[in-house]
Amino acid sequence: MLEQIKETSDFLRNKMVGNPKVAIVLGSGLGGLVNYFDIKAEIPYAEIPNFPQSAVKGHKGSWIFATMNGIDVIIQNGRFHFYEGYNMKTVTLPVRIFKELGVNILFLSNAVGGLNPSYKVGDIMLISDHINFMFDNPLWGKNYEELGPRFPDMSDAYSPRLRKLAHQTAKKLNFTLQEGVYVGVMGPNFETPAECRMFRLMGADVVGMSTVPEVIVARHSGMEVFAMSAITNLNLAAAQEKATHESVLEAAELVGPRMSSLVYEMISQL
Repeated sequence: MLEQIKETSDFLRNKMVGNPKVAIVLGSGLGGLVNYFDIKAEIPYAEIPNFPQSAVKGHKGSWIFATMNGIDVIIQNGRFHFYEGYNMKTVTLPVRIFKELGVNILFLSNAVGGLNPSYKVGDIMLISDHINFMFDNPLWGKNYEELGPRFPDMSDAYSPRLRKLAHQTAKKLNFTLQEGVYVGVMGPNFETPAECRMFRLMGADVVGMSTVPEVIVARHSGMEVFAMSAITNLNLAAAQEKATHESVLEAAELVGPRMSSLVYEMISQL
């Protein structure tokens, strides 16, 4: 793994523009964010050593070096998912690369099913905590002290500072944000009603199939994390909606402009 991280980092460092300290993973809802940035270099995943391909509709497949108002950023345009058959270390390899390239703040987004009955489709939820229900962990196995500690603390996995900034920024943009707990599952099937009732009893507000592995590795690496969810369907105990990937993408596209403007304004203030 260390050899893969070094080989991939060296390749991308040779193409890097500026000195980026912020990285953004363009999950569902944030695809349009690239329009806010001045793209300096874009490298398809197929050209990057040790990178798999993102095969899920709605996730492109390129690594972008860009600037915004003089701020250098790295954009991962399309993530890898556990349910695609990749192991956890492959799913989280880009986060390791971010750290090697000097990034210390990571922005993440995703699409989720809402479990909290006070939420509605189109809401944006800041993740304040998570439950790992993926039955795996990217830190399983040998620990490399040069990457992070054997037993990393997760008591504040999602930056209180950045969540506070997000609420302040959203208020200026004239919309409000939810805040709650994300439960990460393996997928790829959508959840059963019984599973949704269980997750709600466990304390989850939304359910999704990504993000948790990346957050674990980012915190293991000492990075500050901000993550938010686009609520694209409702998985309520009383009346669960039928969901399709197409309907999720359509709903995420509607939420996307608000999510993109929020991240843009937040980065401008960092």
